[in-house]
Amino acid sequence: MHAWPASEVPALPGKGRDLRIHDTATGGRVTLAPGPVARIYVCGITPYDATHMGHAATYNAFDLVQRVWLDTKRQVHYVQNVTDVDDPLLERAIRDGIDWVGLAERETALFREDMTALRMLPPQHYIGAVEAIPGIVPLVERLRDSGAAYELEGDIYFSVDADPHFGQVSNYTTELMRHLSAERGGDPERPGKKNPLDPMLWMAAREGEPSWDGASLGAGRPGWHIECVAIALDHLGMGFDVQGGGSDLIFPHHEMGASHAQALTGEFPMAKAYVHAGMVGLDGEKMSKSRGNLVFVSRLRRDGVDPAAIRLALLSHHYRADWEWTDQVLQDAVERLGRWRAAVSRPDGPSADALVEELREALSDDLDAPAALVAVDRWAALQEAEGGTDDSAPGLVSRAVDALLGVAL
Repeated sequence: MHAWPASEVPALPGKGRDLRIHDTATGGRVTLAPGPVARIYVCGITPYDATHMGHAATYNAFDLVQRVWLDTKRQVHYVQNVTDVDDPLLERAIRDGIDWVGLAERETALFREDMTALRMLPPQHYIGAVEAIPGIVPLVERLRDSGAAYELEGDIYFSVDADPHFGQVSNYTTELMRHLSAERGGDPERPGKKNPLDPMLWMAAREGEPSWDGASLGAGRPGWHIECVAIALDHLGMGFDVQGGGSDLIFPHHEMGASHAQALTGEFPMAKAYVHAGMVGLDGEKMSKSRGNLVFVSRLRRDGVDPAAIRLALLSHHYRADWEWTDQVLQDAVERLGRWRAAVSRPDGPSADALVEELREALSDDLDAPAALVAVDRWAALQEAEGGTDDSAPGLVSRAVDALLGVAL
């Protein structure tokens, strides 16, 4: 599976700062100082509907992570998956009377278009769950053969008791885990499981549903969590720098994925930092496909909204915050974009060297994009009020905003 084209990231004078970021597992800030190559895995979409603002906010957060690393003169090895076979996808295909493969391909293509328009840097490896199945089957077999997994009526379940570190990503109570498991695709009430929280690794073939050869596992398809584990271990290995996604993935997805990987390798932790973006709401509720309260990136683009304004709307909220999408949020972003473009269109202006350092400091401090926007606002206001004599300043501001914030002026 291919990703989307990369926009050029301008080089800035000097060097950026190491990223200090909130780690869900420890509940505090960690300073990430990767080697020459920083490694990040971000969980991708289940492609049964178009990219909404919640998706866009999540991928914007991890785009900023990449930009901070690139500014430190590191390379970035970024991996993202596509869950291109899953119950919600199959259910939507049946509802709409269309082929599930065609639905997945159509929505993945639209996602690529949205990411390109928003200038999100693409992953080096963009892997669908279906194409990863040949690498998933041996991992499930290893877990089963080692006693970390067991069979129940043809299905294979992971035993959470096999990982002594289970629970250390979310730090949730057992009661909350059980509640979220039932709410987010698990089956804690199924009789015969060793632990109600045990997640499925391999689902035996069901009539009318797609299945693949699972060697000694029998025909079936993989569970949700093992898909990402197989892809991450294959392309990044253990101990990579950031595992990212929305806060709704803390449990069960990232908790279970970490336990799968740790049971497979005997190493801990799977990732040095578990980083999670907040939820975007509309009309008082989390924006989600199940509720249908969605604002789509593609629809805004069709309505003529500049993708740079969409991105500024996302950047105006801290990535970890839950926030509400409103018409005013977008209008404020449109106006800000206009002010910035007017400011950099002049032949000279106030010196921008200090601004570049302000942007670096804000973004290295847990991706404080709102503070970065305020810094550019101040420079633009000074440009409007007083101007300046530095003929390199407008160009430097434009390059810095592009390189660090992903906004083309």
